[in-house]
Amino acid sequence: MKIILIRSNLKEALSSLERAAGESQQLPALKNVLIEADRNALLLTATNLEIAVTATVTAKIIEGGKTTAPLALLVSVVSNLQTERVNLELRGSSLHIQTDNYEATLQTISAEEFPIIPKIKNKSDHLACSIDLFKAALSQVVPCASVSDARPELGTIFFSFTLDSLKLVATDSYRLAEKTIPKTQLSHAAKAPFQALVPIRAAQELLRAMRGDGTVKIYHDENQALFESEQTSLITRLVEGSFPDYEALVPKNITTDAVVNREEFLNATKLTGSFSARTAEIRIRVPENKNHLELLASDQSLGENTYLLSAKSHGPEKEIGFNTRYLADGLRAATGETVSLGLTEETKPAVLKSLSDGSFLYLVMPILKF
Repeated sequence: MKIILIRSNLKEALSSLERAAGESQQLPALKNVLIEADRNALLLTATNLEIAVTATVTAKIIEGGKTTAPLALLVSVVSNLQTERVNLELRGSSLHIQTDNYEATLQTISAEEFPIIPKIKNKSDHLACSIDLFKAALSQVVPCASVSDARPELGTIFFSFTLDSLKLVATDSYRLAEKTIPKTQLSHAAKAPFQALVPIRAAQELLRAMRGDGTVKIYHDENQALFESEQTSLITRLVEGSFPDYEALVPKNITTDAVVNREEFLNATKLTGSFSARTAEIRIRVPENKNHLELLASDQSLGENTYLLSAKSHGPEKEIGFNTRYLADGLRAATGETVSLGLTEETKPAVLKSLSDGSFLYLVMPILKF
């Protein structure tokens, strides 16, 4: 195997794989990256047996072949090279790296010891949308997924395709985010609706790994999903189980509503919330027929503070407490200049929406008084 390529291209590809590698004493090759030189491209693959990420790098292939090399070491070497032209050559069981002023030899593990990467059975059915749109949508819901193993279905992003739209949903039972990608922004060859639970780890890696400004295609079968672009592909196992019937939780009748500037609301939440270090609670009071809402937080050991925020509100007065971080996460995820905060009862979630983007919905549960 002999390859000539550009350092910056190699560095970008390796960085997209860095967190996909695994670690196992029984399978030492999991720490390695699979390097495959074929025709006019170089394929780099890392896996932890739950997900696998493959990056394609443009290169001059003088001689084909494949091997595996320590991913972390290769990242370190390539990141610190000072010249752009890089030569890779497999000599026996060693990978030789050479530039104008640098040489290194890395010990390899045979490509035959690298785990077999699974493949999607049916690639005729798929969805497609722009990478930028997909990553933006995914980033709006990812923060809401649970990191606990107690309820595996909450540690996922729920993909729900209905031929008219693709919905991405995540919840940890304390807050929920739903993003809808309409059919006008999708192309598809899917013959039927489908639902899938994509692990949060895979979703996080998609945000890191997907590169370029092209199109991402989404394939799936019974147990796996594949996300594929021109430069990157990620395949992941799907989580078994059913996602909660979250639509039943969305309040149908908002009794009190306040329209506020999103950035000002976010800044007010962070400032007021600095007094809620122990309880993480911030209280929001919407006075009846006033042109402001109040944010309040206090702590016996710190003190208390109140913030008056300009708002257009209607409905009866309400005062409800929320987790500061959960509220701030929703405001960060929303887009546009203004948002509406809809309140019902102290035991039901508040509804946060952007006035300029009806495709995004955020629910946040109140902190109940005992």
